[in-house]
Order: sequence, then structure tokens, then C-alpha cells
Amino acid sequence: MLPDLPALRSEFDAALAGARTTADLKAIRDRFLGRKAGLLTALLKALGTVAPDERRARGAAVNALKTDIEARLAERESAAIVEDVAPGVDITLPGRVPAFGRRHPLTQVRERIEDIFAGMGYQIIEGPELEDDWHNFEALNMPGDHPARDMQDTLYLATPMPADEQGRRASLLRTHTSGMQIRYMEAFPPPVRLIAPGRVYRRDNFDATHTPMFTQVEGLVVDEGISLGDLKGTLQAFANAFFEASVKTRLRPSFFPYTEPSAELDVECQGCGGRGCGLCKQTGWIEVLGCGMVHPAVFEAVGYDAGKYTGFAFGVGIERLALRLYGVDDIRMFYENDLRFLEQLAP
Repeated sequence: MLPDLPALRSEFDAALAGARTTADLKAIRDRFLGRKAGLLTALLKALGTVAPDERRARGAAVNALKTDIEARLAERESAAIVEDVAPGVDITLPGRVPAFGRRHPLTQVRERIEDIFAGMGYQIIEGPELEDDWHNFEALNMPGDHPARDMQDTLYLATPMPADEQGRRASLLRTHTSGMQIRYMEAFPPPVRLIAPGRVYRRDNFDATHTPMFTQVEGLVVDEGISLGDLKGTLQAFANAFFEASVKTRLRPSFFPYTEPSAELDVECQGCGGRGCGLCKQTGWIEVLGCGMVHPAVFEAVGYDAGKYTGFAFGVGIERLALRLYGVDDIRMFYENDLRFLEQLAP
């Protein structure tokens, strides 16, 4: 015998009146409207057993009760959600989008440089930040009495590290990643095409243009027939890709003990278009990196045939490029971790 609909409605009314929590309401919904064992669901499934002349009226009554129960449950469930919220919480306020973390601007610049040179077929290598005198100075044509050592203003370790297989002890914080070109050439024959990014350390004051720790990318190419024209063309292509525009560049004579001839690369000031401004000190040009042809003494130190092979090297400070890219005039801003500044540089 099918349940009496008025009795079923009365049962629902009593259950709903006694509900106090969302859990109570869920239990009522399952009891009356559950897909497998709900009372209203069972009634609808049992309509096939009702006499044909009563089926239409009975089905309409069951559906009407089902619709009424669904509406009243939905109304109470909405009210219960509000009641369950902690006091003082306004659930009508719009949601807040959480802040997304991003990579540091200097990391983004480093990855940009790596992507450009990887696209040119360069290998990316890394090496130790604790270095020995041979790789940091001697093999780079800077013997103990060479005045260029003073240019580095080195930070030495109080206690040298244990000796390696060659008897060399790490005794300083590397002043450049140039030592990686020595390490690579000691292990591999030409041809060579690599960049070596990483942190370097010097005894510098922490001011608008200097920091005792900064990030450098060293580049090296060695093969037969490498010329100064190859160096200039490579750096021009890099500048165009990095600044995402066709920029003017120039090479100025300079001095580095491990390259001969040596030069510095300037790019046309992006702030004034070469007309002269405070950023470029009214010159229209901004220095971005040092470079040159690998000195034969460096090839001798690693056992390369200087009569057969030539090459070029360059070193660029990532912070220096970041200053130019973002139009910032104080390097300290990249290290003070002020989110108001860093978020302005986010992509």
C-alpha cells in the first residue's frame, strides 16, 4: 500500500521544524529526496503499480509535494549557511583574488639572457662559488703580482678548503664566473660555446651602483677562425634580442688581462634615444659589458693550441642589464625586497 501523501507532508513539516544545522537539513533531504532510498523517489517509482485511472492524479500530487519539499529545503539551507558563518562575516562581499608569487626581477633577467644564448646554441654551465687562486686568477693571466688583482678586491677565506686532486685549495669567494671557462677548457677540447651565470663577490660598498654580491654571466666561444667580427655580431644580436628592439651598439677599447684586444660594449641609451640624458650622463651611450679576444696565455694555461684556435669572451652583470631594462637608477632596490617596488616589475 502506498504511503498517504498528507501524512508524508506532515512528517516532512515536523522534521523541517526540528532541523537546527546544515547536517540536519542534509539528513532530511536524503530521507525524502534521496536518489536511491528517498520516500518521494520511491513514490515516483511506484506509480507504475497504480491503476491507470488514478495514475495521472497520483503522479501530479506526488510531483507537487516533491516540488514543495525541494523549495522549502532550499530556503532553509540558504538561511542555515548564513547562520553557520562566523559573526561579523559578510558573505555578500565580493571574493578577494589571492596574490600570486613571481620570480624575482633579477631571476627573470637571468632567464632571459639564458634563453637568448641557448637559442644561439650556447651551453649553460655552473660552478663553485668558492674558488682557488689558479682558476680565479693565475690561469686567467693574472699572476700574484699582477695589478689587475687589485681591480677585483677579493674576499679571501680565513681557512682554505681541503685540496682537490690537483692539490689546489679553494681560498676565496670568486670575483667573476670567468673561472668557469678555465674549468671547462681543462676538461673539454674545442670547439667551445658556453655561458656561465652565477653569483660573484667583491669587496665593494653597498651603494647605488655597487654591491658586494652580484650576478654575472660569463660567455666563451673557442674554435678555428673566430674573429673580433664574430664577437661584435654576437653581442649586437644579443642586444637586439634582450631589449626587444634594434639598438645601436659600439665597442670601445679597454683592458682585461685575459683578453687581447679588450673592449667594452655600449648600447644606445634607451631613455633618450642617444640624445643625452641623466641616465647616460649626457653621452647618449650606456656601458653594459666587457669583452675581448681570448689571450693566448689563457690557452696556454689550459693546454689549447693558441696557433690553431682563437676565441672571444665576454662578461656582463645581470644587475647592470636589469637597471637598463627597467629604467632603475639604484641597484639596492633589487635587494631590499620592497614588494611595492618588485610588484611594479612583475610581467
